Amino acid sequence: MRRILIVEDESDIATVLADDLRIDGYEVEIAGDGDAALRHTREQKWDLILLDLMLPRKDGLDVCRQLRCARVGTPIIMLTARTQEADKILGLESGADDYVTKPFSPRELRARIRAMLRRFQDETPGVFACADFEVDFARAELRRGGRTLDATPLEFKLLTVFIRRRGRVLSRQQLIEEAWGNNTFVTDRVVDSHIVSLRRKIEPKPTAPRYLMSVRGIGYRFDG
Repeated sequence: MRRILIVEDESDIATVLADDLRIDGYEVEIAGDGDAALRHTREQKWDLILLDLMLPRKDGLDVCRQLRCARVGTPIIMLTARTQEADKILGLESGADDYVTKPFSPRELRARIRAMLRRFQDETPGVFACADFEVDFARAELRRGGRTLDATPLEFKLLTVFIRRRGRVLSRQQLIEEAWGNNTFVTDRVVDSHIVSLRRKIEPKPTAPRYLMSVRGIGYRFDG
C-alpha cells in the first residue's frame, strides 16, 4: 500500500483529502504545520507528500527546501491558492515535483498522484555507476571519485531522467516535462544552462562531453 503524507493546516481540507485518498487505496497521515511535516519525514518513509504552501511555523517552501537539503527524494506535490506563475516557479525551484492550484478537482489530483508515483517507480533503484561518478537514488546523492557533489534538486532530477532513458534522444520539452513538471514555463536556455552545469560535475572534460551528448536540432542523449 502506497503511503501519502498530507501537510495541510486547514483540517476540513485535510480530512476530505485523506478520506478521498483512503478510498482510493492509499495509507494516509496528516501533518498540520511545517514542523510536524519535517518530524513525520524523519520518523517514517513516504511514497509521496502533498504539501500546502501556506503553513504555520514553517511554510511549504521552507519545508520543501529543508527536505531536499536533507537529501529526502520523496516526490512532492505542492498545493496552493496562489496562481501567479512566479509563485509556481518558486515552488518548483525549491524542489517540488509538481504544483496544483486550489481549488482543484479531486479527480485531477488523484491522476497527478498516480502519474507521479509511476514516474518515480520507473527510476533505477540503488546506485547507478558510470566511469568515476555514481548516482545513489536512495540517498539522492551524486558522487564522483568517492566525493559527494553539491547537485541541486533539479540537476539530480535531470540526471535521473537521463539515466532512466539512457541511449534515447530527449527533446528539451521532454526534459522540462519530466524534471520541472507539466504546466511550467521554462525556456530552452534554462535547460541548456542546467545541462552545462551537469557536465561540469560528471564529465572528465565538460567542453568535450562523453556522456551527456548534444543531438543537433533535437536535444540531448545520455550515453552512460
